Amino acid sequence: MMKKRLFSIMAKASLSEIQVIAEPLTHKYSIQIIKEPAKSLAMVQLRETVRESLFYIGEVLVVEAIVSIGDVKGMAVTLGDDFEKVLAMAILDACLNKKIEESGAIEQSLLQLERKQIEKEQKENALFQKTKVNFNSMDQGTKL
Repeated sequence: MMKKRLFSIMAKASLSEIQVIAEPLTHKYSIQIIKEPAKSLAMVQLRETVRESLFYIGEVLVVEAIVSIGDVKGMAVTLGDDFEKVLAMAILDACLNKKIEESGAIEQSLLQLERKQIEKEQKENALFQKTKVNFNSMDQGTKL
């Protein structure tokens, strides 16, 4: 599975959802914290729609952490200031990079989280669709 997809799932998940997956691994494997979770600023880049050029819109607060299991490193960066979540995410990344025996179970747990996230998003979108106004149909009833 692509890292971008895995980190997208983990970023949308709650702290407790990530900790449920990462907690058993912290007891089983010797995890060393290389860089403690720390706040940082990251520049946000956007694409201008007319010229298709990139520009920086500003900075956002992120938290980053780096851990290792043996000689394999894992790292995570996430928006906000949730130190525990970013540490758990880094641990999961290190475990997946090392390809431990639980790697398949970790990926399955994350895929299950993704399905829950998609369902929740679809329910929210359905609620918004009820309030959507179709301006074309409003125009059809009037004659000038």
